[in-house]
Amino acid sequence: MCIIKKAERIDLQEILQLQYLAYQSEAALFGSRDIPPLKQTIDEVIEEFNSGVILKMTDEKDTIIGSVRAKESDGTVYIGKLMVHPNHRHKGYGSMLLSEIEGYFPDKRYELFTSTRSLDNIRLYQKLGYTIFTRKVMNDELEFVYMEKNGNDQY
Repeated sequence: MCIIKKAERIDLQEILQLQYLAYQSEAALFGSRDIPPLKQTIDEVIEEFNSGVILKMTDEKDTIIGSVRAKESDGTVYIGKLMVHPNHRHKGYGSMLLSEIEGYFPDKRYELFTSTRSLDNIRLYQKLGYTIFTRKVMNDELEFVYMEKNGNDQY
């Protein structure tokens, strides 16, 4: 049985290690490891911890197998770094983490983004009520879709 709760400062290194592992599949979509989640430092994770909410999902051995982060600004909750250990994907854990982080910021507007190549992510977010509201081309290889959901909407 998995448990989701707020991460503590002591968890941040383990979450960063999970991030490096979980984002390998994203890097493979581009044929490059030069993506921000794989270059993030522990100091940057600590900064996110201090300014927002980081959740962790642990398994029965208390190992962190999933995580998500969010920060509110001007009525919008910016959600990022939703990740699940590769051995635990396709079990609904991503949906559980996303729903749980939304619960920390009820009745807000939620925003997140992902690469246009991340079709599984886009499908998951759409299934959970998110809609694409804009796209941003970063370069020839990289385009992001920005998705939103209003917390008082039912899906």
